[in-house]
Amino acid sequence: MKISIAQLNPTVGDIEENLKKMVDALEQGNREGSDLVVLPELFLPGYPPRDLLERSWFIEQNQQALQKMLNISAAFPSTGILFGVPLESTNPGRGLYNSAVLIYRGEILASQHKSLLPIYDVFDEARYFDPAPEIHTVVFKGETLGISICEDAWNDPELWHQRRIYNFDPIEALAQKGASLLLNIAASPFHSGKEAIRYRLICKHARKHGLPFFYVNQVGANDELVFDGRSMFIDSMGQPALICPAFREYLTTVDTSLPAAAGTYAPLDKIESVYQALLLGIKDYMHKCGFTKAVLGLSGGIDSALVACLAADAIGAENVLAVAMPSPFSSKSSLVDAKKLAANLGIQFSVVEISSIYDSYLKSLERELKGKHPDLTEENIQARIRGNILMAFSNKFAYLLLSTGNKSEMAVGYCTLYGDMSGGLSVLSDVPKTMVYELAAYINRNSEIIPCEIITKPPSAELKPGQVDQDELPPYDVLDKILYYYIEEGYAPKQLIDLGLDAETIKWVIQAVDGNEYKRRQAAPGIKVTSKAFGIGRRMPVASRIQHF
Repeated sequence: MKISIAQLNPTVGDIEENLKKMVDALEQGNREGSDLVVLPELFLPGYPPRDLLERSWFIEQNQQALQKMLNISAAFPSTGILFGVPLESTNPGRGLYNSAVLIYRGEILASQHKSLLPIYDVFDEARYFDPAPEIHTVVFKGETLGISICEDAWNDPELWHQRRIYNFDPIEALAQKGASLLLNIAASPFHSGKEAIRYRLICKHARKHGLPFFYVNQVGANDELVFDGRSMFIDSMGQPALICPAFREYLTTVDTSLPAAAGTYAPLDKIESVYQALLLGIKDYMHKCGFTKAVLGLSGGIDSALVACLAADAIGAENVLAVAMPSPFSSKSSLVDAKKLAANLGIQFSVVEISSIYDSYLKSLERELKGKHPDLTEENIQARIRGNILMAFSNKFAYLLLSTGNKSEMAVGYCTLYGDMSGGLSVLSDVPKTMVYELAAYINRNSEIIPCEIITKPPSAELKPGQVDQDELPPYDVLDKILYYYIEEGYAPKQLIDLGLDAETIKWVIQAVDGNEYKRRQAAPGIKVTSKAFGIGRRMPVASRIQHF
């Protein structure tokens, strides 16, 4: 059998455009003599459609598009197509299935609903769908297909270190029902290190059951989630016969009747994969939200420098405006460094002095603040002036404002509401400060793009004389280690102390993280690149009194 892997990028809600992509894939597969074209999970509505699934009109649009696909498929009598779509159910429950539909010669030859509905991290599928009432195989062109959907392949005890959350293995059930070929359609979001986990998982299924396995994953970015693709065909020995590229659309056809060519697999370098994910996250977020240009504040620090580089690479230097906004406490070198970076990138660069605006603020508040010593209030006024200026550019010229704060700062509240947190997309909100430096080194791997002065100088908000981050925060390597184990691994303070970390530092960090949930609730959407990002996958209370100590 010839099977075409169609690793494509859908847009949530754009059913007509997604349908067009499906038809284009069917046409290409047919030209290549394909028996079956396979697309990702919920491809017709785009993944994740979230509460659109609760709108009856949206489900009706999907059904209308499904009927169009049936009519179109009749013109391709040699080629079937398998894709994801929501299907209604009359059974008690949510009344909707996450389904894989196999269409052939104008008819639905088979449909298989998703069995395992994840409700952890960014997933909330039990909110919308009912689990499949049964698992079945389908005979198609001499093969017995075992069709599954994304999470259905993830019930491996090795993945669930603390507690296995499913008591049913759909892949094993399909093998027991006589499947000769396994197919999994997926929308599996990226995070650093996940690619290798997926690969080992699919290879293990193929090897365990002695069956070839096609895995077709979505690519592209939708809101906070990036999908890296890396679809694959694994032979019955559990060896890679085909590994598709990451972070781009790709369609290829495999003939399973021919001996599988021995392939090789190597996961992308960690920092390279994060860099590519951030690029795709920016590019798709802007394109799918209707923006063509971006603006950001360029301070002369490493965070804004990194965002400027990412934006220029993602959407083109000609579409990026960087604005430097020196205050009375800004060093001359910061402005020089910012200007040098802008020249290196070829992006537009403007300077808007805020000293007079700052003085005006202080004068206006002079009576009300009389007798009060300068403190964080005056520092935050500067940040909020900058946020307002950047939003003026955004409003006037329809630029998307990219905020530049990193995960370490967001975690402990070292950021200003309505100031440097202003923006439409928070590019680095899931990138720890230590990784910021790694990404900067990656950018400079061939030549100096980010001036070395930006990388080597101590980080500073420059909101008061002589200010540097490390006067107010733990060293970033210590801070990021605590944040990783507390946020991503869920460690308690005692477990952190057992790692050899200082108890007082642990206490300060945890209290800062818990106490700044209200800020993060108001932050712009970010791009998820770690296993636990702030945003839709982390739902912590704001009004709480968590007792750690």
